Amino acid sequence: MKCAALLMITVLLGALPSCDDKATNRQDTKTAMEQEWNDTDKYILNAIHSWVWSGFYDRDEVDSMIDDILEEDAHEEQLRGAVGPEFAKKQEAEKTWPAQTDCDRLDAAFRALEQRGVLGLQNAGYTMSDGHQDAFEILSARPGHKYIGYCFYHGQDLERAVCGGGLMIAFDHLDKASPEKIKIGMALKEELERVGFVLEWSGSSEQRIHIPAIEWRRRYRGGR
Repeated sequence: MKCAALLMITVLLGALPSCDDKATNRQDTKTAMEQEWNDTDKYILNAIHSWVWSGFYDRDEVDSMIDDILEEDAHEEQLRGAVGPEFAKKQEAEKTWPAQTDCDRLDAAFRALEQRGVLGLQNAGYTMSDGHQDAFEILSARPGHKYIGYCFYHGQDLERAVCGGGLMIAFDHLDKASPEKIKIGMALKEELERVGFVLEWSGSSEQRIHIPAIEWRRRYRGGR
């Protein structure tokens, strides 16, 4: 049993599924033990990859988040054993990254929006409704604030960005019925273009702004 467990750990550490292959394991590393991975294992392995490479979480946080999605049929020990090596892969990759990455430019755009009265939230919840709720909670906790609107991307948007699918950013005016909402979108567009992003947006206040070619390289700096 000990040999079998060690073999499973070796396989998991060497073949963490990529974003392009969520449902199947890498063809060049297939082994008999790998065939025993179930759908839960594959889902959790992909989540680990996304969390690590998002740049928003440290190892303890990832380990804690695994608790939230573990199922009885998951190989917990082997899954947790995959976390450290994945962080090591990212640390090695970071050595080849430029001093300023697309994520640094995104941060700069969000900082500039703050100066224009637009609250910018990154990795805000997991859904659109979560993002709106996070924004209102933050604004409610800041009486006397000068914000006129906000923008955000949520956890599902982040997962797609990590996988190379671009980034969608939502925006809104504090008075949701206000025709001024389009001005929030225009401010977001201007600041994103100012830092060099090419955007896809129809100009509609009802459509999110898309950065189709963002390369997600975020160095961990202590959360959001």
